[in-house]
Amino acid sequence: PVSICHVQENVLQRVLQLPVVSSTCETLQRKYSSTKESHPLMASVCEVYERGVQGAGALAMWGMEPVVRRLEPQFAVANDLACRGLDHLEEKIPALQYPVDK
Repeated sequence: PVSICHVQENVLQRVLQLPVVSSTCETLQRKYSSTKESHPLMASVCEVYERGVQGAGALAMWGMEPVVRRLEPQFAVANDLACRGLDHLEEKIPALQYPVDK
């Protein structure tokens, strides 16, 4: 069987696009946003945390860039294998194609 992953697509993108995953993420995002709106103190703490995570993420990506470039061929193989595994899971578990509430 041929994997449905394309050159630009990766397994993480595919997982995030699964209805069960995307609906869960949307629900969590709504809860997070409503909590921030309801509790001003919590909102300020969350904003500080969000800025810290963004800064740390940018620093980590900058530091990892040379390693990622060198390991690109291995990542491509791992991505292809993961996409094939995801193809198999999507065939065997139809519930992955439905939002959480269904």
